[in-house]
Formats: sequence, structure tokens, C-alpha cells
Amino acid sequence: MKTIVCVEPGTLASGTAPTPEAKEGHIRVAIRSIGICGTDYHIMEGLHPFLQYPRVMGHELSGTALDASSDGSIAVGDLVVVNPYVTCGTCHACRIGKPNCCMSISVLGVHGDGGMCDQIRVPEGNLYPAQGLSARDAAMVEFLAIGAHAVSRSRIAAGTKALVVGAGPIGIGTALFASFVGAEITLRDTSQQRLDRACAIVKGSKGVLVNDANADLPKDGFETVYDATGNINAMNVAINDLAHGGTLVFVGVVKGELRIDDPEFHKRETTLMGSRNALREDFEKVMHHMRAGDVPVDLLNTHEGTFDNGVEQLPAWLHDREDIVKAILHVG
Repeated sequence: MKTIVCVEPGTLASGTAPTPEAKEGHIRVAIRSIGICGTDYHIMEGLHPFLQYPRVMGHELSGTALDASSDGSIAVGDLVVVNPYVTCGTCHACRIGKPNCCMSISVLGVHGDGGMCDQIRVPEGNLYPAQGLSARDAAMVEFLAIGAHAVSRSRIAAGTKALVVGAGPIGIGTALFASFVGAEITLRDTSQQRLDRACAIVKGSKGVLVNDANADLPKDGFETVYDATGNINAMNVAINDLAHGGTLVFVGVVKGELRIDDPEFHKRETTLMGSRNALREDFEKVMHHMRAGDVPVDLLNTHEGTFDNGVEQLPAWLHDREDIVKAILHVG
């Protein structure tokens, strides 16, 4: 079968690999659409700290099942969403219902080869039926589920004020799902272009730039602050916008040490959370809102290409990220 391989930082190539064979407890999937993530860009740039080359990238995936599931929930030919987090099922996190932070997690396209290919084989439990969705929209479920998971972890309440810092795809997803709960959303980003685009997607939100002297911010701070920047400087000062008694959620991850002023942390009686990946219920929640028409999928999908021209298209997207929310490659 055909693959797209990141041979080394800065080098993509077309390749081939054996077509996966049937295996008990697993389902083979013919890939239909592939969402391109910031992680993929980092891999191409050589900035991912836990990756070995060469690597077949791709973890935001939809496809058609080539095998039926043992429980009958998936039939041959069904459209499915791929959960790319392959877990051990036995560690402490898995035993307490948190496989998203499995102690030996393997993410498709990162720790092992992913879905930039014709077919993959994954454990049955990593596939979710996507009836009622298009292949394109199903490929956008995973990145939105990350924001949905962060919102679920924060237990944000309707009528409260939330700040989302970082207006990229993960920040947009976080803002969308916080708005579905009924929170009042403010978005912030250092890029006016990203901010304007995100505010157009998250209807009713109020964009506030970092450098405009905190105009229109609530005097008492925000009950919930989500940082989706992956920028250590932004993360270190995110607490300054938090209301007393509030919750600070780090959705983005960064390599390095976070330094938060302890008096600021304690006087607020801050709840500090990390949010990693997503659970099945987060994927299901995203699909529910997609089917209901709540998610502006056409605004999210700003760029499209084909798998056959991916070797040429991906570097162009890498250098044009400012204009992209979600780019998708279609297979076949």
C-alpha cells in the first residue's frame, strides 16, 4: 500500500508498506480523510521531542471498516472515527477510566506509524461509528475532542465567564464546547488574524488582544481560564486572569518548567488542571454536536488536498499555517 513518510526533518517522501493482515481483536480500516495537526507540522520541522524517524504521520483519521467488530456495533463498510491513543488497558490510569493518560500510551503517527496510508489496523475499542457524518467531518472529531475533554474536566458552569488563550484549532475547539455549556467566552491571541477568524467561528465570543491593556476584561477575573497556546511564557502568567476560586486548565503542553507565583496561586485558592488527549465520551460528544449542526464544520475546514499530492501539499501548508485552521487530505 502507499504511504507518506517523513524520512527526516524537512523531508517527505512517497513510500510503500505491507497491507495490514486481519488480527483478532483488531479492525482494518481503509483511510478516507486525514486531518493535519500541529503535531504533524512539528514532526516535519524536527521539533517533536519524542519521535523517531522515519515516521508515517497522521492521527486525525476517518475511514471505512474492512472488518466487523465482535460486538456488532461496526459492520464492514461503516464509516468510523479512529481514536489514535492506543493504550495498555492495565496500568493505574487505564484501571480508573483514564486511558487518555495511560502510562504507556502510544499515539498513532507519533510513537508508531499512523494513518497517512491506504489502510491501518487498530484495536476494536479505538473505533467509533460515525453514522450521519461525512468522511471529512469525521476526520475533525479528534482535535475537537481535545477541547471537549478540557471543558469536561473543568466542570465549567453555564453563565460563568471563561477565557481561552490561544486561538488555534485546539483553542477554537475549547471555546466552542465551553460555549455549548452556556459560558460567556473571551478569546485571546497575539495574532489579530487568528483571533478574528476564531471569533467568527465561535459565534458570540469577544476577542481581546494580549496587548490592549486588558480592555473589557471582567474586573474580578474569569472563573475558568484555558491555556491552549503551548507557550511557556503565556502559561506562566495565565493565572493573572483567573478569578479567586477559579480553575486554570492547561490544554496545550510545552517542554520546560512552569513557574507560577505561589502567593497568586494561593490567594485565589486556585484549582490547577492538566488536560491530555480525550476519552470516548468526548469523541461521542463532538459527533453529537456535529450531527445537531452546532459545529461550524465548513469554517473549520479551511484547506483540502488529496493524499496523492500530499508530499507536495504538506510543506506548503507548513509554511502557510497562519491562514489555516484545519487542513485535510482525502484518500481515494
